[in-house]
Amino acid sequence: MKSRVLKSVSDSKVAYYLLVSVCCLLPISQSACQKQQTPAQQPAKVEPVTGQQDAAGGVTPPLETKYFRGSIGSTLGLQVKLIRDGEKLLGSYYYQKIGKKIDLRGSIDQYSNVVLDEFDASGKQTGTFKGLWSTDEDGLLKIAGNWTPPNGGQQTAFSLHQEPIEFTGPVEIATKQIRENNKKLKYEIGVEYPQITGSTNPAVEKFNQQAKAHVTKEVSEFRAAVAESAAEEIATTSGSDFGIGYTVAIARDDLISVEFDAGSYYRGAAHPNSYSRVINFDLKNGKPLRLADLFKPGARYLQVIANYCMKDLKKQSKAKDDMLDDTSIQEGAGPVLKNYRSWTITKKGLGINFDSYQVGPYVAGPQFVMVPYSALKDIIKADGPVAQYVK
Repeated sequence: MKSRVLKSVSDSKVAYYLLVSVCCLLPISQSACQKQQTPAQQPAKVEPVTGQQDAAGGVTPPLETKYFRGSIGSTLGLQVKLIRDGEKLLGSYYYQKIGKKIDLRGSIDQYSNVVLDEFDASGKQTGTFKGLWSTDEDGLLKIAGNWTPPNGGQQTAFSLHQEPIEFTGPVEIATKQIRENNKKLKYEIGVEYPQITGSTNPAVEKFNQQAKAHVTKEVSEFRAAVAESAAEEIATTSGSDFGIGYTVAIARDDLISVEFDAGSYYRGAAHPNSYSRVINFDLKNGKPLRLADLFKPGARYLQVIANYCMKDLKKQSKAKDDMLDDTSIQEGAGPVLKNYRSWTITKKGLGINFDSYQVGPYVAGPQFVMVPYSALKDIIKADGPVAQYVK
């Protein structure tokens, strides 16, 4: 192989000198001769790369921080923080029920395969995550695969999905919990809610107080309802339960939008009940956001949103065997403020939630419509919270 390389170099030199001789003998200008020589004399210019190629597509800036939520198996909730620097991955995770952080170190290869080793506080390896790094239809990252204990024992499936959290500095979102199992009154409570940590912004504490107050109020109302029904003789051995989970729609230094999904069952009831609540909070000015705050003064935003939602719901209904009738859609999605109390801010548009019974029968379940900013751009306030997403 080495002799072939030397021969190739030698042949190239001969070709080069022949070219120079011919060029200089021809009746052309010296500058033209120099132009013919340039490609052979100068190497190709290489532009510096400012980012690392993302195995899932695009360019990932060095030291970019991503946040994930997910599970190992079917019951263990995880919160994961990963910092990516090219092929290197560094971060930590914790089980939401425990809250103790576990260090992660690993890598991602050119085929999007992820390997993350976990270590306890003493530096001892306690397990390994192996999975695939990919992107969903909304452009958010996913990591799914298997977790293996250090002794190479039985594998357990895990799945992580990126949260749209874009705080700067050390600011993060921690999950707090309320857990209760009352054997006397036969009920269980499992509630999760977000709390922003690592920030000195006074508005953050206002958001934290509102998020905590929201779930504690819901829990108190559930306890009171169970206690009231406990005096009644109900011929059933089943108990009652109440749960709240949350989803971050977007979290930035200037705003946060969170959806709370609540579910409850009271012993003796025909079926469980579910509903959604939201907190949209202006972290720049320290106040909750109203839907009207997103739009120009005097804009008929409810009519515009309702028109889009009703059309979309009818389209969805046709794909679901017409489970939503036109009358229910008109009543539950018409341009009335009470119909649009559950909305979130995303990068793509406004997410509108319609709870069970709102636009159709219970069996149809809750409905959801994403209203793109392209349908709202003419009425969105130019200096408002979502103006940055309007193209």
